[in-house]
Amino acid sequence: MSHSAIDVSTPAFIPGSVRALATDDPAEILGFAAACLREGGDVALATLVEIRGGAARALGSHVAVAADGRYCGYVSGGCVEAAVASEALLAVAEGRDRTVMFGDGSPFFDIVLPCGGGISIAIHLLREGTAIEQVLDRLRNRQPAGLRYNPERQSLRLVDAPERACWQADDFLTIYRPRTRLVISGQTVEASAVARLGAASDFEVFVRAAGRSIVEDADAFTAIVFLHHDLDQEAPVLEAALGSPAFYVGALGSTRTQRRRVERLRERGFCSDDLSRIKAPIGIFGPTRDSTSLALSILADVAACRLATYG
Repeated sequence: MSHSAIDVSTPAFIPGSVRALATDDPAEILGFAAACLREGGDVALATLVEIRGGAARALGSHVAVAADGRYCGYVSGGCVEAAVASEALLAVAEGRDRTVMFGDGSPFFDIVLPCGGGISIAIHLLREGTAIEQVLDRLRNRQPAGLRYNPERQSLRLVDAPERACWQADDFLTIYRPRTRLVISGQTVEASAVARLGAASDFEVFVRAAGRSIVEDADAFTAIVFLHHDLDQEAPVLEAALGSPAFYVGALGSTRTQRRRVERLRERGFCSDDLSRIKAPIGIFGPTRDSTSLALSILADVAACRLATYG
């Protein structure tokens, strides 16, 4: 990894950088870059490609920087993003990619990462937006996608989603997955609280009344939660959910209720693997005595399960 120092060939005027959007959502960051390209401006995409020690963000995290100085995204906890944007503006002005280091091992002695580690950022000048538009299209269709960046060729192209962001020989692979879809079965005060906080957490929320099919809304990036107070009302939709690709299936009720639920499902032919999918009593902590606490517990459990499933 190397840092391109400013020299006499550097253009005299570089605009100042200003955060345009406070988000770390990869789809929003790529969407910002795509919109700037459609407006006819130059854009650089900065990607976290190496972590030395601790870091606030995962490999593959982005900052997108427009030629006028606007930027969005995070590659740290907020302590280096303005400096990353300035380096990206240099890349735009010089018309070539560059890689910069921050923290441990970096020439920027005045920029210290709170975690004490170091990061390397690859800055790619987007000459056209085909690859990121393809990623955005896949995400809109709830399909994962990947990008392959080659620093030597200064190229970026769409690939099938890798298992994780990583270097593969001389290429860096980044993965993008659809945001969490939250399907709520039930029309209770608990369901309303989970829907409200789920929307605030930027989940894609669907509320389904008892008896309505939920499988049509479920994919591998879906969490289904059952917030009924009646096992008879819950049973048909829970059985359908166990046949879905959802990464999370959770159900309201006590440990005693869960035993009754499992007994019923066994009688209907469900095996241990099916039954082990049900997170019940639902939530990451408990017991709770109010709907808001329960909603927080459920959403924390969904987030933890997604992290364990996909990283």
